[in-house]
Amino acid sequence: MVQYGNYLLFYEMQQYKTQLKTHLKSEAATDALGRCLAHQLVPGLVIYLYGDLGAGKTALTRALLHAAGVVGHVKSPTYTLAEPYQIQLAGQATTVMHFDLYRMSSPEEFLEAGFREVFNHTTICIVEWPEQGAQVLPAPDLEVHLTVAGTGRHVELRAISDKGSACLNQLNFAPNL
Repeated sequence: MVQYGNYLLFYEMQQYKTQLKTHLKSEAATDALGRCLAHQLVPGLVIYLYGDLGAGKTALTRALLHAAGVVGHVKSPTYTLAEPYQIQLAGQATTVMHFDLYRMSSPEEFLEAGFREVFNHTTICIVEWPEQGAQVLPAPDLEVHLTVAGTGRHVELRAISDKGSACLNQLNFAPNL
């Protein structure tokens, strides 16, 4: 309760996680994180994946998509730039677009392909190598930074928006159990 002039204001303070850092000891732990993230998907969520070649960006995305209900092979869109997948969220068909911008020659290529319109309130977008399109991409809700560390990976998840914070706050992930 706070007094503002002659008024008493009541408010509720909420604490939101803005980041989560952990070590993933194995590929199985990376898969487990992807499965847990799948349970936090909501329409319009934008996730950026950062990391060097072989850091686990596609492996994490593959685990997330399979846990979200995608059946069959989930391929890296390295040469096609984007792969669409259909999932069900709360009984509604939802599109997940998996982008890999590693081979993109310029941010304008992203615009010319019409990909900017895919970022909307209904489509979930997962972007590998977002730095390749930084000038034209919208802000993410969640950033995932992966770094190879021995046989495992260091991972840091950063919430950039309220939607990203909600994702982290509801994430039920216990690494390496």
